[in-house]
Amino acid sequence: MTTELRGKSAIVGTGHAGFGEAHGLTAYDVMAQSALAALGDAGLKLSDVDGLFCTMMEDSMPALMAAEYLGIQPRFIDGTMSGGSSFVNYLTSATTALDAGLCDVALIVYGSNQRTASGRLVTASRPPAYEAPYNPRYPISAYAMAAARHMHEYGTTREQLADVAVAARAWAQRNPEAFERGPLTREDVLGARMVGDPLTVRDCCLVTDGGGAIVMVRANRARDFPKAPVYVLGSAAASSHRQISQMKDFTVTAARDSGARAFAAAGVTPADIQAVELYDAFTINTILFLEDLGFCAKGEGGAFVEGGRIAPGGVLPVNTNGGGLSCVHPGMYGIFTVIEAARQIRGDAPGIQLKDIDLALAHGNGGVLSSQVTAILGSQNTL
Repeated sequence: MTTELRGKSAIVGTGHAGFGEAHGLTAYDVMAQSALAALGDAGLKLSDVDGLFCTMMEDSMPALMAAEYLGIQPRFIDGTMSGGSSFVNYLTSATTALDAGLCDVALIVYGSNQRTASGRLVTASRPPAYEAPYNPRYPISAYAMAAARHMHEYGTTREQLADVAVAARAWAQRNPEAFERGPLTREDVLGARMVGDPLTVRDCCLVTDGGGAIVMVRANRARDFPKAPVYVLGSAAASSHRQISQMKDFTVTAARDSGARAFAAAGVTPADIQAVELYDAFTINTILFLEDLGFCAKGEGGAFVEGGRIAPGGVLPVNTNGGGLSCVHPGMYGIFTVIEAARQIRGDAPGIQLKDIDLALAHGNGGVLSSQVTAILGSQNTL
């Protein structure tokens, strides 16, 4: 996104459905319920939607399937699939479409019944041809390699990785919408079943059902809706590889690029951000993204997160809903980073509502640290 598009679009509705377990529902049922929730939040109807931005974990043409299921015939459709980062990326394409007059009401939506359908943390993609002979456990093996390399290069410890999970659980314990709200200690994480050295099962995201949706309009209409608008100030995408074997440095992600460009478009710096919502599929993600987005120097992520520094009452609020580690993770988590960031700015977060939030960051991750998308959201005060 260029600086010319700063603040040209706004989120005026958010919604979700099927968190945890959605027995008897298909992925498209969950998607539709999420869409209706977000449109209700904005005071709109399905018939108002003329821009649809959607991808799913199933079907080759999910955006068309979603439009058909919803009973709409949008003027503009984007079904670009870059994994869990897709939905953060849709903020850019929706803003561009709205600004160009290609649509007037943009609906970003997703749904999944991963938990009740399979209950397994496995990739939906075909095994990479040149990695499959080694029989990796995807996606866990890829992220375990990144964690192991970070530990080797920078002395990051398993205890520091565990503290990421403990912090996420601390936020989730105050969020009635979170799937996992029970107690969790560093010792619990370290003593949990090892699934991909050095990652235990508690270093891994949840496997849940769930869906989310976002409604966007042009900024000149944003204040006509029931809820306080949340403006898209800057967003950027970057990709570095598809197969983990082609990642040049397991300790550096393309978030370094996407973050720098998103901050530049928004005209702010990491020091200005009051709430950080990251795609935490695994505990190493949070450490890598905090470094690459500029919240701490490369190699200092472990020390940055330890001892409750990103937990409630810490130095930086990170994943304030509990994240993919403790709140919800239905196959792809990216849309929920945007929803939580928007709700913190609006002042109606379901868990711990931070005080006077004007600037929040949402960051999506796709593939195996392959696609990175960063968005900066702001209140009316930031325009």
